[in-house]
Amino acid sequence: MGTATMIARHQVQDYSAWRAVYDSLEDVRQSYSCTGAEVMTDPGNKNDVFVIHRFPTVEAAQAFAGSSELKEAMGRAGIAGAPRIEIAAEA
Repeated sequence: MGTATMIARHQVQDYSAWRAVYDSLEDVRQSYSCTGAEVMTDPGNKNDVFVIHRFPTVEAAQAFAGSSELKEAMGRAGIAGAPRIEIAAEA
């Protein structure tokens, strides 16, 4: 199977605090072979965050999405409620 994209959307309590935690995870993303990342926010609500990560395989994306490092960081980052995480494979 080809490359994969992980798309996450979540509400955060404070974008600046969330972003500091997100930025601190660059090494973790690299350890799961993340090849690209984008962060976007809703134009009307900066605490509504969209994150796109690209991986060389679906398995790498799934491993990152299910990792204890990511779950722990989400707790520290102030995510409000359950995030929506989806993985799509290149067609």
